[in-house]
Amino acid sequence: MNRYLSTMLFVCMFAATAKAQVPEARFVADTLVVQAEGSFQTDPDLGTLAFDISSQDKDLKMAYDKARQSAQRVVDLAEKNGLKKDDVTLGILTMTPNYDRKYRAKSYSVNGQITLKVHDLSMLGPILDGAIEQGVVEFRSLTYSLQDEEAAKQRAVAAAMHSAVGRASAALGQSGQKLGAVRYANIDVKQLVGITQIQPSQMMSLQEVVVGGAAERIGAPAAPPQPPPFPAVTPEKITVSATVQCAFQIQAGS
Repeated sequence: MNRYLSTMLFVCMFAATAKAQVPEARFVADTLVVQAEGSFQTDPDLGTLAFDISSQDKDLKMAYDKARQSAQRVVDLAEKNGLKKDDVTLGILTMTPNYDRKYRAKSYSVNGQITLKVHDLSMLGPILDGAIEQGVVEFRSLTYSLQDEEAAKQRAVAAAMHSAVGRASAALGQSGQKLGAVRYANIDVKQLVGITQIQPSQMMSLQEVVVGGAAERIGAPAAPPQPPPFPAVTPEKITVSATVQCAFQIQAGS
């Protein structure tokens, strides 16, 4: 008797499970899965200047004060060219003692970095020239990017979704069916492509080309190197790409 009841209970559970799986199977049958890509391209509107700060002196306080004064001159230069306080970031100044053969500190080096976020790209030239002319800091890099990366990503996702809807509608149009609501969507936004970074070595190479070419044309001795007009390199356009995979409900045509 107990074996009979156990068998009946197993049959009932199997039937209930099979019944619960019916809607899932119908869901798959009534669904169209489409994958599409989209992108958004625009010009950069943010320039990030990075400078190295360094000083050395026998006295630790003097070395630190020199580095701090150099940083303050860059801050003053930034404010003079319209930058806000939030656009200026001064890293931690680190101290390194330099020892002699008897392991006694003969001098101290203080190093740090300061970065400037320039929203008006026309001010990059004056800021860079001013910092280099003063000789208080060393140019490290210039990076072009976007102020609002999230907005660019949303534009790329919208383009990918538009493409996915177009493909799905075209596929169902051949059979007289209609595109229904989105049942599932997976979105993947790729990294920004086209960010331009200029290094000090690039600036020096461009400088040599400009000065050397001018000297050869006029047949005169090579003049002392002069910085080329800024910006020497035109930043590339920035591209944001997105991929979407959507599951659309399929509706019967009228």
